[in-house]
Amino acid sequence: MQFKVFKNTVLLFVLVLISCGNFSGKQQPENGGQRQEGKIPNTGGGKLDIEKTQPPTIMVGANQTEAYLPLLKGKRVGVVANQTSVIFKNTQNQSPKTQNPNYTHLVDSLLALKIAIKTVFAPEHGFRGTADAGEHIKDGIDTKTGIPIISLYGDNKKPKPEQLKNLELVIFDIQDVGARFYTYISSLHYVMEACAEAHIPVLILDRPNPNGHYIDGPLLEKEHRSFVGMHPIPVVHGMTIAEYARMINGEKWLKNNVQCDLKVIPVKNYTHQMAYSLPIKPSPNLPNDKAINLYPSLCFFEGTNVSVGRGTHTQFQVFGSPYLNKNSFTYSFTPKPNEGAKQPPYQDTMCFGMNLTNENTLNRLRLDWLISAYKNTKNKSDFFTAFFTKLAGTKKLQQQIEAGLSEETIWASWQQGLDTFKKTRNNYVIYN
Repeated sequence: MQFKVFKNTVLLFVLVLISCGNFSGKQQPENGGQRQEGKIPNTGGGKLDIEKTQPPTIMVGANQTEAYLPLLKGKRVGVVANQTSVIFKNTQNQSPKTQNPNYTHLVDSLLALKIAIKTVFAPEHGFRGTADAGEHIKDGIDTKTGIPIISLYGDNKKPKPEQLKNLELVIFDIQDVGARFYTYISSLHYVMEACAEAHIPVLILDRPNPNGHYIDGPLLEKEHRSFVGMHPIPVVHGMTIAEYARMINGEKWLKNNVQCDLKVIPVKNYTHQMAYSLPIKPSPNLPNDKAINLYPSLCFFEGTNVSVGRGTHTQFQVFGSPYLNKNSFTYSFTPKPNEGAKQPPYQDTMCFGMNLTNENTLNRLRLDWLISAYKNTKNKSDFFTAFFTKLAGTKKLQQQIEAGLSEETIWASWQQGLDTFKKTRNNYVIYN
């Protein structure tokens, strides 16, 4: 009995040490590249100290175990998680591909502390984050822990009452990238709604938004609501997962205006203007900081006949198709099956387009690439697909491009809606 008490005490002590770990927004991107030129400067927080030039260390919610372990003790817990749901260690930065990575998975850490995790809920791309975009994810058992995994993608986007009946609290800890059509925030909506209906609290362990430094794009119109856009927000919303959850609750967007019992562990030493480099890919086709920053602008191409580089090693850093004028677009690539794209568009077919890997960090959406591709495609009637309207959240953007409007004219047409959204957003922000 004394040994058991001693063992549990040691485990708690170790995890508290982990929770005080050093994880900085300056960590190198997964591909080992250097900090991108033009990155938003890390302005830090707190009082300026001339002798200390380093800003305070960002500490994600998951690392603050002392703040949330008391909420979990003695409870039956569910966890909404994927490969980004980790606690960082207080060691030198290491690549996630090394044998001793610089983190432990949240689920593994909580199990070591004897927290009763009963169910893991997995979003798009699955619990381990290896499934293709849009691929059907099956329920199963995690081979490492033996915990049941329930998919929240495909036919079961909202947890069913029977999947929640044995739970007393649900943790949501997933790294988002700040774009409306990135489906983790749609999963957040359905988790909050199901838990509100079942009277189960939701605990959000917050993480920075790598695209949190700007707000841009057309607001979604309710008639175009879908899983890639559920709420009347712009394409780039400038909020973290926790801030977004507060908005979902406050604006009463859940079914029948139910309210979720929401608890938040905020990020320490963070503001939206801080650069934040993700050490773990948030999904298979966002391999590095550059792809994450370009994603809100390039994802529009997913609603056209143009490839965004799936099946290459520069996903969401290039675009092209066999139908673009090779005299106007001299860069070329040929997609091959790889992680996250088992059957990429235009597999084994040469595509002509642009390489954007040397673009400076974007502080607004770029439409000029989309407009140029439309102007230089072989058959304009085949350029847009029905999915484009779901991504844009409005029919107007396609109409504006087809009418030949300039990027600046289109951008100006969003401003009134953006001003309204920003006023609403101010009611829910945590990091000023």
